Amino acid sequence: MKDEKVLSIDVEGVLRERLPRLCRFIPSGVFRWLERTICQEQLNGLLAANAGKEGAEFCRGVFDTLGVDYTVSHPERMPSAANRRVTFVSNHPLGALDGMILIDFVHRHFGGQVWFVVNDLLMHVTPLHTVFLPVNKHGSQSRESLCRLDEAFAGDDPIIIFPAGLVSRLRKETIGGKRRRIVSDLDWKKMFVNRCIRYRRDIVPVCFEGANSMRFYRTALWRKRLGIKFNIEQIYLPREIFNSRGKVFNLYIGRPVPWTEIDAGDASGFARLMRGMVYNLRAIDEGSQPAS
Repeated sequence: MKDEKVLSIDVEGVLRERLPRLCRFIPSGVFRWLERTICQEQLNGLLAANAGKEGAEFCRGVFDTLGVDYTVSHPERMPSAANRRVTFVSNHPLGALDGMILIDFVHRHFGGQVWFVVNDLLMHVTPLHTVFLPVNKHGSQSRESLCRLDEAFAGDDPIIIFPAGLVSRLRKETIGGKRRRIVSDLDWKKMFVNRCIRYRRDIVPVCFEGANSMRFYRTALWRKRLGIKFNIEQIYLPREIFNSRGKVFNLYIGRPVPWTEIDAGDASGFARLMRGMVYNLRAIDEGSQPAS
């Protein structure tokens, strides 16, 4: 089950595999800079420290190595452990640890198989192959990946998804009638809405409290101002993992939304509604003004 030889990150190898033509023109010094920027050595140390672990067990090992923990507000709102056919939707503030925490939390509650919809690039994270459902966010979907996705939604195991598809950015939101700049998700995609209707899955909203460093957000802002479409700020996400050493995060659990209450006529509108519901979980819990 565990081939420790594959438990390592090789950014140059990944890029040469996925972009062979472009890589012929990239100087070796650029690869070395990328390796330092994504903390390749530290990541491989983290993988080595948790060699032989998979899925939720691997996630827990990472938390122990980094001294990371989390708390849960309103766990009583969770569906019964017997009701496994649910889909968890959450904001995506961190980029790695938020997903791992959700995997651990859902697995602790339900046990057994847990599925997590991710960018197919993350399939290089071998220890999480057992929970990942890959989707291609930058090209056409393969028939195999679509079949796996539909099989998971049609099955009896819980599914986790970040509907935004990308990590939260510093954005302007209306809060209490005023426009403020806060860390929040981009627009949520409607895919989870359509599939939850088709496969009769209730939706559990979760608000993840957390944020990355200002360096990440400033890079994103400058990238947009310069008109660069490629999300270059993503290269700092691995560093954010190590910036989270010793932190305690919090999950706010919302009441499950029955699939029968999903608006089938306006999937995009319902996705927006669920996004607002997720952010309001924390605001209402803290007694502050909900975001509109």
